[in-house]
Amino acid sequence: MRVAMIGTGYVGLVSGACFADFGHDVTCIDKDEGKIARLKDGKMPIYEPGLDLLVARNVEAGRLSFTVDAAQAIRGADAIFIAVGTPSRRGDGYADLSFVYQAAEEIAPLIDHFVVVVTKSTVPVGTGDEIEAILRRARPDAQFAVISNPEFLREGAAIEDFKHPDRIIVGLEDERARPVMAELYRPLNLNETPVLFVDRRSSELIKYASNAFLAMKITFINEMADLCEAMGADVQQLSRGIGLDKRIGAKFLHAGPGYGGSCFPKDTLALVRTAHDAKAPLKLVEATVQLNEARKRTMAVKVAEAMQGDLTGKIIGVLGLTFKPNTDDMRDAPSLQIVPALQAMGARVQAYDPEGHEARQLLPGVDFKAGPYEAVEGADCAVIITEWDEFRALDLDRIKDLMRRPLMVDLRNIYEPEDLRPRGFTYISVGRA
Repeated sequence: MRVAMIGTGYVGLVSGACFADFGHDVTCIDKDEGKIARLKDGKMPIYEPGLDLLVARNVEAGRLSFTVDAAQAIRGADAIFIAVGTPSRRGDGYADLSFVYQAAEEIAPLIDHFVVVVTKSTVPVGTGDEIEAILRRARPDAQFAVISNPEFLREGAAIEDFKHPDRIIVGLEDERARPVMAELYRPLNLNETPVLFVDRRSSELIKYASNAFLAMKITFINEMADLCEAMGADVQQLSRGIGLDKRIGAKFLHAGPGYGGSCFPKDTLALVRTAHDAKAPLKLVEATVQLNEARKRTMAVKVAEAMQGDLTGKIIGVLGLTFKPNTDDMRDAPSLQIVPALQAMGARVQAYDPEGHEARQLLPGVDFKAGPYEAVEGADCAVIITEWDEFRALDLDRIKDLMRRPLMVDLRNIYEPEDLRPRGFTYISVGRA
């Protein structure tokens, strides 16, 4: 099938490359000429493990191409995906749908046969109705179906998630779209992936509800971590104990400095706004948003308390800045609140992250280092904020010798107390006495 993918951001590029790998003919479209030129040269705009090789393989096979000229790709497409950004709108937290609606306006004059217009971007309930209205106003004669097909990709594991998903959600009001979407995802039949066809508004809400539930799960275990510290319990043992209950599950039960990234912060906030407008407030989600923001600030206090409250002139070595490992995404990363808070208390911060290059613009005053050992050299405290694999097997004796004081605050619990305390470290973790 022929697919036009509008947007070459995280969702659009990964989805386009994976559809091409399924054997479809995919054209990814973006207005940024520089970005398209770099993609044609094989340079990825984001870091996602394996994406560069996936793109290169399908470009070479002739199944994947990139362009700034939407006309030809859209006119020949069986399905047109809208995969543009929907960031939080400044000031009120609503999803900014301007890019989505602009894409719909550009699609309208190019429809010359029946085509399925697919919303891949995360959008509030009712957005599909408005896209359909835009297309219909511009082209009352056109033959099309507007559907919702939300993505559930984890950054750092997006290719695996696309090719081996838990489920595919398709929200439609026009049955003509069903065989088109079934054919697009037919390669997943071998994995017996459930394809759930629902109405369009339910599909739009499923995406938000999924992210909100996972965000609440993270916030729940972070609150339990605080209780564990107060009561002398161990949140790692607690997480395992409740996670083995199949009704609960083990995923997203890892205590830490709070969630960040491109989805959970903006999606929970947008859902709260949508619910208020519908006069059906979501108190649990509202509390989750508030608690998560407070959590990040609390982590800086935790570091300060480990250093007896006086950070003036002290050197803190920070390991990890991105919101999670295996991505270069700095959006709403806990480090963006923790590091400035430490600096405001008088600390000098030196840091290392394998892929968080954008941090250099977002965290002024930080001394960025070339590796983890350089980041902790001469430090009074080492703080692990992001659980990159390369931090899991550090030479702890070398770390101790490099530091001015052997103090580690592990905000991701990637070590056990017995790993560090016998070596003479003062070791502070999350949710453990």
